[in-house]
Amino acid sequence: MKRRSLPVAATVAATAALLLTSCGSGEEGSSDKDKIAGVDTGDSSTSASAPPSASADAGRPDLSLPDDVKEVFEDWETGDATKDAVLADAGHSMTAVTRAITDGDTESPALSFYYKGEALAGAAKWVQTFVDHDATITGATRYYAPTVDLSGKTTAAVTLCADESKAFNKFRKTNKVDRSTPSDNSYVYYVSRLERNAEGVWVTSKAISKRGNEKCIA
Repeated sequence: MKRRSLPVAATVAATAALLLTSCGSGEEGSSDKDKIAGVDTGDSSTSASAPPSASADAGRPDLSLPDDVKEVFEDWETGDATKDAVLADAGHSMTAVTRAITDGDTESPALSFYYKGEALAGAAKWVQTFVDHDATITGATRYYAPTVDLSGKTTAAVTLCADESKAFNKFRKTNKVDRSTPSDNSYVYYVSRLERNAEGVWVTSKAISKRGNEKCIA
């Protein structure tokens, strides 16, 4: 139950290819990548609770986190307004899962705001594993090495890495923290498909992840 990679099969490469191909409304696909969300790492003293903001007028949910949960987003701006908006909401989708886990709420408004379809079902299922174990998370998560591929005006593919080496499970009743030893599996590679809705929010519709992927291991 290590922090939070969304459930995925070992066939991540093939799934990623399909995900990205579908990004062009069934037309030309992007090059193969892999992934979305991840957790942790980084100095808890140098953290940001959220990535740069996208549109602020879409009735966005509260993504504030407990004091002992930190998120760091590195190199989260490209200089391109559209790509930066995509990355901002890709980051918010990660924080939305964190918020749902810390709240112990599979029906968190943050989840349904930033996810839809199978991605929403997968995110809720992952949160449910924490609820079933009466657990939450603590520590720092670092998101880094993001890329964005645009396909038209309303679809995009995002890849990113997550370092979870400093994020841990915490059990609510005892406050016991499971400080597992960091390993290659502390690094997660994500590929996600995002779609821009009528309110201008880039919503995650598909997401896959793989732990220990060499793309994310220094």
